[in-house]
Amino acid sequence: MTPRNTTAPARNWRDIPQQMHPRAMSTEGRRRVTYSVLKTVGFVVVIAGLAWGGFEVAGTFRETPTKGSEAMQTSPVKDLVLVTDGVLDQAWMNHALALPKNTSLMALDLYQLRARLLASGQVRTATLTRSFPSTLAVSISERAPVARLSAQDKDDLPRTLLIARDGVVYEGVGYDAAMIQTLPWLAGVKLTRVGGTFQPIAGMESVAELLAKAKLEAEHLYNTWKVVSLARLESDGEIEVSTKDATKITFGINEDFFRQLANLDAILDAAAAHPEKTLREINLAVGSQVPVAFADAAPASSGPAAGRPAVLVAPGRAPVPAPAAPASRPLVLPSFTIR
Repeated sequence: MTPRNTTAPARNWRDIPQQMHPRAMSTEGRRRVTYSVLKTVGFVVVIAGLAWGGFEVAGTFRETPTKGSEAMQTSPVKDLVLVTDGVLDQAWMNHALALPKNTSLMALDLYQLRARLLASGQVRTATLTRSFPSTLAVSISERAPVARLSAQDKDDLPRTLLIARDGVVYEGVGYDAAMIQTLPWLAGVKLTRVGGTFQPIAGMESVAELLAKAKLEAEHLYNTWKVVSLARLESDGEIEVSTKDATKITFGINEDFFRQLANLDAILDAAAAHPEKTLREINLAVGSQVPVAFADAAPASSGPAAGRPAVLVAPGRAPVPAPAAPASRPLVLPSFTIR
């Protein structure tokens, strides 16, 4: 019996078992494989390097604020820069701030330092700015004096204080002495002090307006003014000015100051034509009619009107009766006791 062949016939030459070894890889193939491996390894190394660098940079940013803050807190103030619209200087600011030696910029209490500057009264506004790493910039706006007064504590010698337009009373620093001498003295006010600070004087806005008008529009008149009294300001709305030759001039705050100054100038010109009479009072607060009192210096035998007060009015106006002229007496400088 013939044995049965159970092996299926090969359908393709590739199905035929190969007994020979595969052909060895060529040099070019090995080069390509090596390049591919190196490229993959390089890519992995670059990715790893980027990840490590990002981690280090992030750590640096996390540490930098802390290091910078520590440096600023320990760095002492080296420069103080002052900007002002007045007369105060660097030496005054250094004394007023009184910064501790080697204090750091971040350790400064700017609100407290600002209060020290404002306590002088001469400083109206103050702005303090930190400029890192070691500079403190100070910008201030100063008050300007419009009048002065003489004051005295219980056991102290008299001293001169200055008054600003808003009524603030302060001891002036840095002003030219000749300029201070041109300011009129203030009278008829009550000077008080609370907690070491002088209280503002009420009504100084009107006084400052009159003084500014006089200095700007009629400086030749302003230069003769010596004492400005506020005694009747609140009750009657009047400001009394005493000149260097003891003439008393009354201004009304409800009347235009420029018109009153023009009337005053005209009256003084008219009075200059009567050198035999001494001008004592001019009341500009009553409106268009201006009573003017003279102290007649002529002897009594010169006429029936000798020794009686005369009256001047604004040009073109009829004369009106005036009160008797007060006796001539020297002008006394007012002095205040601080309470």
